[in-house]
Amino acid sequence: MEKIVILTGAGISAESGLDTFRDEDGLWSRHRIEDVATPEAFARDPGLVQAFYNMRRREAAKARPNAAHEALARLMQAYQGDVVLVTQNVDDLHERAGSQGVIHMHGHLRGALCAACGHRWLAPEEMATGEACPSCNQATARPDVVWFGEIPYQMDEIYDHLSEATLFAAIGTSGQVYPAAGFVIEAKAARAYTVELNLETSDVTSAFAEIRTGPATQIVPAWVDDLLSDRTS
Repeated sequence: MEKIVILTGAGISAESGLDTFRDEDGLWSRHRIEDVATPEAFARDPGLVQAFYNMRRREAAKARPNAAHEALARLMQAYQGDVVLVTQNVDDLHERAGSQGVIHMHGHLRGALCAACGHRWLAPEEMATGEACPSCNQATARPDVVWFGEIPYQMDEIYDHLSEATLFAAIGTSGQVYPAAGFVIEAKAARAYTVELNLETSDVTSAFAEIRTGPATQIVPAWVDDLLSDRTS
């Protein structure tokens, strides 16, 4: 049976009003990675880190799925083979568009994690500095997101899917963050057809067999239409 593996990045949520990271006015132009997105930053200034993720949580809650999210949900529902959706995003726009079983390799803004015992629970809209874990009661609650220097979630499962892929698509990704930037190489090793859908070319564009550029809300629905038409014609 054919299997489609899709990787999405910040570019798919940009048209929903969520900031990307490396654009001129992106998140990293206003916040240093070293200050808000590393374990060392949390140890040094947990209040700043919590405030950063509280802001991102509020913004994600206000955002709405766009036509690209909805198109991928439609693909997952209508495609006769397997569709695996892996996202680098920590928002829940894929789920709100109707996609199920999304693999959040970088965690989720809606989640809280105890840095001491590993317990996970639903995060409040505003996480307080020194918030206690409901399991061990230690004041070590943090956002359940993967910071720089940490290992992304579910990597063994993702690599298993890539090894079985017949089609791999990367949507709205910069190709600058590993291991996700290397997924196209893994898919090509499995003889999958590869396509990149992006506003502009990425750092790994040359590795793809097919390139489609333009706004995600235009090119992703068109790609899904083509894919479903090819499989039913």
